[in-house]
Amino acid sequence: MPLFQADYVYPISSDPIKDGLVETDDKGEILYVGGARKNDERPVERLPAGSILIPGFINTHCHLELSHLQGKVDTGTTLLPFLVGVVSLRETDPAEIDAAIKAHDAYMWEQGIQAVGDICNKADTAATKNASPIRYYSFVEMFDFLQPDRAEASYEMYHQSFLGQADEGGNAKSAVPHAPYTVSDPLYEKINALNAGRGVVSLHNQETPAEMQLFADGNGPFPKFFEGFGASLDHFTPPGHSSLRYSLERMDPRCRTLLVHNTLTQPEDIAFAQNWGQDGIYWATCPNANLYIENRLPRYQYFLDADAKVTIGTDSLTSNWQLSVLEELRAISKYASYVPFETLLRWATLNGAEALGFDRDLGSLDTGKCPGVLALHGLTGDGPSDFQFGPKTTVKRLI
Repeated sequence: MPLFQADYVYPISSDPIKDGLVETDDKGEILYVGGARKNDERPVERLPAGSILIPGFINTHCHLELSHLQGKVDTGTTLLPFLVGVVSLRETDPAEIDAAIKAHDAYMWEQGIQAVGDICNKADTAATKNASPIRYYSFVEMFDFLQPDRAEASYEMYHQSFLGQADEGGNAKSAVPHAPYTVSDPLYEKINALNAGRGVVSLHNQETPAEMQLFADGNGPFPKFFEGFGASLDHFTPPGHSSLRYSLERMDPRCRTLLVHNTLTQPEDIAFAQNWGQDGIYWATCPNANLYIENRLPRYQYFLDADAKVTIGTDSLTSNWQLSVLEELRAISKYASYVPFETLLRWATLNGAEALGFDRDLGSLDTGKCPGVLALHGLTGDGPSDFQFGPKTTVKRLI
């Protein structure tokens, strides 16, 4: 049975263990985590100096079905031109789409990703997910561009996608609203009824100043954006408060809720959300996607101050250079080095597993779990008090 030792083991659910051991069975179930044991003469795989052991990463926000669009959408366009680019480019040869999905599912596994919260508009990814070692929570995204008269037709179209999603072998699925600016009240009601207060839902949240302006006074770039999709804002009355509050007032607080991007989220938004949710509020950050589209990052200090449960996402290959949680951690360490190393590890592992409802057996190196075992090497700093993800940090999957 595999037995690994490293300079430090990070169980995540407890303090780091110097010169710690991790033992698993051949299927990856954790049998032992701790220090060296007396009179144990079994062979140990001692990892190179400078290595640490952690559980597998959890990627809480991805769009695997858009993997064929890698490098096809320009950087720095801001959100609304980016969305237009995605819509205009996403349709292509189904064989190309399928090949990209399979390739990047395999890449995520190689990069140490154990589970993924994946946005779906279609059922293109279902076959790959059913065959993958990665566990998926498929979020079937619905939208009608705030057009109540389109709610029924939009729901029926996306409900067919919902029915076709992978939901066996540990996989799960929910219906979710896309964003505050694309879902009418009748469509929120249909989504809530389908989920019936169960499971996890996600929402793209507060990504761009245009979103903030739309909900403040109805002005800005959004009216023209809607016209481009044959829609209007005739049925929308700006509430004069944040888009997050607007959406949460229409969503079901019984569902665990994953808010994604949060680039412009303010302390009062965090407080409102955390007082609203009954089954937990989680905040997915996708730093490389934020830099790719809008060249800005969330104010992570707000989330630290509120003791908010942050998770890590990669977003899609339309808005990122790769699907790697390690690269997201590296970006935060580079641009927000005040976020503690152990906090980043928790964001990338146990918080993500909790957000997706997969924490019974993923997210931490606890006996009885099968969370995957990763080795990180090339960290900067001399120990737990000052480790950082640096340019030479690498990840290797052991289990």
